[in-house]
Amino acid sequence: MESLGLAEAPRDHPLLYPGAWPTHSGLLDGDRLHPLDRLVHEDRTPVLAIGSNASPGQLRHKMVEFGIASPVPMVRARVTGVGVGVSAHVSRMGYVSASPFHAPDSTRELFVIWLDAEQLAVVDASEGVPLRNGNYGRAWLPSPEVRVELEDGVTLPGVHSYVNRHGVLHDGTGLPRTHPGQRELLTELLVGSARLRELFGVTPEEFVTRARADRGRCEAGTRLFAEEKRVTESGLERYVRVQQTGSPGTGSSLPPPLT
Repeated sequence: MESLGLAEAPRDHPLLYPGAWPTHSGLLDGDRLHPLDRLVHEDRTPVLAIGSNASPGQLRHKMVEFGIASPVPMVRARVTGVGVGVSAHVSRMGYVSASPFHAPDSTRELFVIWLDAEQLAVVDASEGVPLRNGNYGRAWLPSPEVRVELEDGVTLPGVHSYVNRHGVLHDGTGLPRTHPGQRELLTELLVGSARLRELFGVTPEEFVTRARADRGRCEAGTRLFAEEKRVTESGLERYVRVQQTGSPGTGSSLPPPLT
């Protein structure tokens, strides 16, 4: 992955969020990205990667943290019905992450990652799915509301995705805003809010430094988004259901995420 520029994880370099994405489908196996022999994996769960879950460096970081060494198929797809918005919470990783929103007329290239039971439990935990107050819930987005067409023309019957339980930030008109990349986003947010600057400083670098691993400050920033009426619904909340995460017993056995 080093030679492809895909090794760095946003967890280690927050201003690079969402991280570098591959230019083609591949099998993430340790620190290598191999060609895929097929795009559909019926024995795995398809998850639509909206932000850093499409970054091989980030995915590898998550799996290594829990001792998971099995490979992850990453498949490029043409997705209609979902926009990439801004999560209405501040992550303890030091960034403001991406979250999907309902966008019927939007079509873009995204990745579907195919996860086995152990891998799904790890990613669920990293998103806070098993926790009642976790930042994300996992939703099943069905076709035709969300159309996911793979590179070979196959259309999936649906796909899982992580929907922010806090909502998403709007663009000033009440509509969800799109995520422009971390440095640009933090600059805009800080310029627009004196209270946010009091919490996190005046530059993206200061924001990252103050936010990382500071639960209280991140929670205060999340509340501030709501207090300043910057938040709207994603339109995907209705698809979130309470579910068992991963294989039986694995979800609850994983420690709380640092999100």
